[in-house]
Amino acid sequence: MAGPVSLESLKTRGDGRLPGLLGLEILDETTREAIHGRLAVREELLAPNGFLHAATVVGLLDTLSGYGTMANLPEGAQGFTTVELKSNFLGTARDGALIGIARPQHIGRSTQVWDAEAVRESDGKRVALFRCTQMILWPKGA
Repeated sequence: MAGPVSLESLKTRGDGRLPGLLGLEILDETTREAIHGRLAVREELLAPNGFLHAATVVGLLDTLSGYGTMANLPEGAQGFTTVELKSNFLGTARDGALIGIARPQHIGRSTQVWDAEAVRESDGKRVALFRCTQMILWPKGA
């Protein structure tokens, strides 16, 4: 992957933070145009009702979108922050793994918009759709 961050750096970026606690793995097919991740479903990630917790899915897809934003930051940008996100849940999982893919819909100087989806690894059934808007942060005076 070309750009400001490497595939290898994304694989360890979440260590000791929420992505690492969730168990997010960045997959080798990741490019600047499509960030691929995998998340093994485990008991700690379930809600008290026994279904996958919505925050787990949002954590997966928001992280993939954020990593994509980092990989596509304009030169000189200081960073970014999420200013909007939306999720639609279409299914769930109680075991197995989820595959997430985030793709940019708009890469601009002041904002980026990313769409992502999570599917069950076992059968490819879509579990969630996700969209977020990232605001690009610039040093003062830039």
